Amino acid sequence: MKGIIKKIALLLLLTLVILQFVRPDKNESGYESVAYFENETNPSDEIKTILKSKCYDCHSDQTEYPWYAEVAPFSYWISDHVEEGREHFNVSNWKEYSTKKKDHKLEELIEEVEEGEMPLASYTWLHGNITESEKQTLIAWTKQLRLQYSEK
Repeated sequence: MKGIIKKIALLLLLTLVILQFVRPDKNESGYESVAYFENETNPSDEIKTILKSKCYDCHSDQTEYPWYAEVAPFSYWISDHVEEGREHFNVSNWKEYSTKKKDHKLEELIEEVEEGEMPLASYTWLHGNITESEKQTLIAWTKQLRLQYSEK
């Protein structure tokens, strides 16, 4: 029995070492990836700070990776979160969205933040939660912004 446990542990260790050399792609396009969104939506400095600290890592092409993103299996887990977040809403694609889609994405943003679904709990463990004040500021800005798209 001890021999089997040692072999399994050795196999797991070897797999973990190999994974360190096979890395998922990173999502780092820089500021220009959110520039169109910010130019069109004109967020205040306070809103920009909230977006940068609570949203852009998973919902833009501008992810700032923590040090542990270099270590498997965390690198794969983070990569999966970023990919999934960008599938749902990616401000770096704002230019390609129709007016109707922009309005819908903003509606979803409000809903997810109001319901406490965003940011994800797994993100807030290390990056800090969105405060009630930040949440209300973001929601109010987004509701105001929706008027711009729903009237077109």
